Amino acid sequence: MKLILASDLSFLLKYGYNLTGISKSEMKIGYVTTASKVVRDKTFFEKVEKTISENGYDFEKIDIEGKSKNEILNFFKNKNVIHIEGGNTFYLLKAIRESGFAEILKELLSEGKVYIGTSAGSYVMCPTIEVSDWNDETVDRFGVSDFTALNYVPFVLKVHYKDEMAEIVKEKIKILKYPLRILRDGQGILVENDKYAFIGDEEVKLD
Repeated sequence: MKLILASDLSFLLKYGYNLTGISKSEMKIGYVTTASKVVRDKTFFEKVEKTISENGYDFEKIDIEGKSKNEILNFFKNKNVIHIEGGNTFYLLKAIRESGFAEILKELLSEGKVYIGTSAGSYVMCPTIEVSDWNDETVDRFGVSDFTALNYVPFVLKVHYKDEMAEIVKEKIKILKYPLRILRDGQGILVENDKYAFIGDEEVKLD
């Protein structure tokens, strides 16, 4: 099983896509857009998609909300990468639960497909998504009160980290049940079975 958990696209362009072990000419990305469909300003995500395309990567979009298991499996049949993008993590988790995507993902990963998560797509692979709104208490949770996520890694993540967040993160760490790993934009973690490799500039450690 190979997972690439990133803060943003810049990490993928510099390191992440190469870490898949799949050549650009052979890579076929199934790009899950569900998390971004509820954000107010979609301009950022439009730019992300344009940048992926301009860099020569072959991707096809899917919104998993309302899709059946067979529809999702058929979509990914000819893909070798599953990329879940950023947006609203709560909405994404809700859609994952309602579509049965958690079980579908297990099946896809067992076939050897590589998982890439950016932002919300990384958060949902943790044991819980509770960190995802640490810096914005106004985030719409779409009725999600159980923050239990997919639990593919034994830690939670804080993505898009900036130095000015240090004090609030230090306070929040005190109530965390799980270890926290911090990703600035441009950083990521490669997961290969039970091995975890941090990639990018020096990893932030907060006590």
